[in-house]
Amino acid sequence: MIDLGVNIDHVATLREARKGHAPDLLTAAKICELAGAQQITVHLRQDRRHIQDHDVELLSQALTVRLNLEMAAVDEIIAIAHRIRPHTVCLVPENRSEITTEGGLDVAGQRAHLKKVVAGFNEAGVKVSMFIDPELRQVDASAAVGADYVELHTGAYANAKQEDVVNELNRLVDAATHAIGCGLIFNAGHGLTVRNLRPVASIPGLNEVNIGHDIIARAVFIGLENAVKEILAVLQSCSP
Repeated sequence: MIDLGVNIDHVATLREARKGHAPDLLTAAKICELAGAQQITVHLRQDRRHIQDHDVELLSQALTVRLNLEMAAVDEIIAIAHRIRPHTVCLVPENRSEITTEGGLDVAGQRAHLKKVVAGFNEAGVKVSMFIDPELRQVDASAAVGADYVELHTGAYANAKQEDVVNELNRLVDAATHAIGCGLIFNAGHGLTVRNLRPVASIPGLNEVNIGHDIIARAVFIGLENAVKEILAVLQSCSP
C-alpha cells in the first residue's frame, strides 16, 4: 500500500495562536498513528512559526511510526536534525515571508552544498528526500547529490485550472518515471486533498504521500481519526 505521512504542522499553528499547550501535538500524532498513518511529518522552520524544537524532540522519542523532518538545508537546523536523527529529512526551500512552501528546492543550483549535506546525513544513518518540482533536471540533480528519495511538489497540479490538470499530472508522471529510472524512490505532496488525491495515487511506483492541511481542515468537521482514514481509503483503492 502507498504510505501516508500526516503533516501535523497546523495543529501546532493552532496551539501557537495562544502560545499555550492546546491542542497537544503528541496527542494528534498518536491519533494519526492509531488511525493507520505510517509516518508523521513536521517542518521545523527557522522562524519557529509552528513546530518548536521541543516538539521534534518529543516526537522522536514517542512515535512508533517514522518521523519525517522537513527542513531548510541551513546549519542551525542541520545540527538539530543530526542530534535528533529522524528516520528521514526532507530538504525544502524556505522563505520566511511565505505562508506555505511555494515551490520545490533548486537542487540543480546547489549541488555542491547539498551533496555535503546529504553525505553528512548518510553518515548519521538518516535517509534524505529532496522536495522538488516535477522537472527532470531536478530529478537528475537529486540523484547526483545522493538523495534516497524525491518528493514531487504537487502544488501546480492541485492548483491547476481544469484545462491544465492533465498537463500537470503528466509532468508528475514523467518526473516519477525518470526518478525510478535514476534509482530514486518517489513520494508526492503539497496541496493534496481527499478530492484530488486519486490521480496522483494512481501514478505507478508511488511510495508515499505527505498530506497536512487538508487532513487538519477536515478534522475540524469529522475528527482527526476519520480525516486520516478517508485518505488511507483512497490510497488503498489505488495501491497495486
